[in-house]
Amino acid sequence: MTQPTKGKLYLVPAPLDFGCDVQAPLQDALPLGTLQTAAGITHWICENAKSARAYLKRIDAVAPLAAPLQAQSIQELPREVHKKGDHAGQFDARPLLAAALEGHDIGLLSEAGMPAVADPGSSVVRAAHDLGLVVVPLTGPVSLLLALAASGLNGQNFAFVGYLPQDAGERQARIRELEALALKSGQTQLFIETPYRNAALLQALVQTLQHNTRLAVARGLTLATAHVRSETVKSWRAAKPQATTDERLPAVFAIGR
Repeated sequence: MTQPTKGKLYLVPAPLDFGCDVQAPLQDALPLGTLQTAAGITHWICENAKSARAYLKRIDAVAPLAAPLQAQSIQELPREVHKKGDHAGQFDARPLLAAALEGHDIGLLSEAGMPAVADPGSSVVRAAHDLGLVVVPLTGPVSLLLALAASGLNGQNFAFVGYLPQDAGERQARIRELEALALKSGQTQLFIETPYRNAALLQALVQTLQHNTRLAVARGLTLATAHVRSETVKSWRAAKPQATTDERLPAVFAIGR
């Protein structure tokens, strides 16, 4: 019996306006080709089925879906995966890809931006490679790269370090550790925070960093209200840093020299 041709795993980027009060038109941030490819997929792996359906509904308004929303197959990553991450290889995602072995293309979604980059999904991509599936990343917004490009910091040598500790003492120590690395090696350090803690992180950065260190904050990227500020800490201290954060908007922080 002939084995069915395996489906592909598509990494489908999502707009960066998840959870925002105002949403921009999809085609402002995503190419039509990406939206048309996504519209042809009927099997999905995501963090949250409700938000995935909401995104598919937005896609349908631009490129008609190959199957109605209620006929789409949508699987959620386990809660512990999208809460704690799956980059350490502890989660076996191969069962989620069973449809691809039967010939169906599968789309991998995150809540915002590119799946598996600062978001869950690497376990699914790793499993796809292990199963011999073709992995196709589609073009779309990646907030880390947009923020880096707009920061004026070193774009030839950089690292994304995820979230900083919530404990004030541990956070201060981590900030100093990252600053020392950035100043010594020239490597830009990028990190993020849950939006409602953005102001507290910014305050800690301005208070802890050396005055000549450059600090960049990019928030609401791809939205009409997007704002990027990149200055020395000395300049940050002379102004009002609170105006650069918004507890409703995601932000990317970067430090360097």
